[in-house]
Amino acid sequence: MKKLILSATACLMLFSCQNDQNELTTDATNAVTQRKCATQDVLEAQLKADPTLAIRMNQIEAFTQKALLTKRLVNGKIEIPVVVNVLYRTTSENISAAQIQSQIDVLNKDYNALNSDYNSVPALFAGVKANVGITFVLDQIVRKSTTKTSWGTNDAMKKTSTGGLAPISPTTKLNMWVCTIGGGILGYAQFPGGASSTDGVAIDSKYFGLSGSANAPFNLGRTATHEVGHWMNLRHIWGDATCGSDLVSDTPTHNDKNFGTPVYPHYSTCAGTPVEMTMNYMDYTDDNAMYMFSAGQKSRISAIFVSGGARASFGI
Repeated sequence: MKKLILSATACLMLFSCQNDQNELTTDATNAVTQRKCATQDVLEAQLKADPTLAIRMNQIEAFTQKALLTKRLVNGKIEIPVVVNVLYRTTSENISAAQIQSQIDVLNKDYNALNSDYNSVPALFAGVKANVGITFVLDQIVRKSTTKTSWGTNDAMKKTSTGGLAPISPTTKLNMWVCTIGGGILGYAQFPGGASSTDGVAIDSKYFGLSGSANAPFNLGRTATHEVGHWMNLRHIWGDATCGSDLVSDTPTHNDKNFGTPVYPHYSTCAGTPVEMTMNYMDYTDDNAMYMFSAGQKSRISAIFVSGGARASFGI
């Protein structure tokens, strides 16, 4: 496992200079065959548009590192109300309440170590696998018909001025936008520190909840698990750089993102960490190949909910 030692300069570079250059991969039917999360790309655009965002994110990171050592949640578990904003043009995009609830159920299983594959974590990582202990409750569903065929990653779905739906109470509720994003993007999230007017998670409707075998290998609701992880301040496990840092001390350093269903053990060439934690939710593997958070990731998530944390308003 890696040691986490970052200077202020290195932290600033982490938030302002990384970029995911992965090319979209599709099969002959133009179906997405490799996971593509646009969170880092969206962050890059936000940093360029708002020079103060890097400062806010670095302040959040400094608080997080301090909170990891000194603070604990007073009342233990956090309960997150979820608003699901559905933007649809076709019947298939207007997903059912049952499919929406299936996604909430997946989040509750994955964030409470109740997923059926949790016990599949290899012995090497069993000592650091974690029950994050966060509960999600469906607060409301908002639906809007649209003529748009795709929404992109510029937050258009979050703004009424561009035909979308504005977030509802974003400082106390997790807003999720379900729509056709386009470009092969499965979803993206906004890290803590961004504008409340765009805060939340966007997921393509084809990959939201238990969406059926037609949308395999991303049909088990893990896209939302991954994106909500970003919303809770988790980085990609490879740190969006070759042998980069995800700012978590108990996850191995990865060469790069992993796709598909890697055969265990999957070896890294990064110094000191030969076996990668490919089953971590913050990698790019298929839904059926990701099934754990680490204790360090749990601590990092908890830090944003304590008094003074970036999402303390969600605390009980």
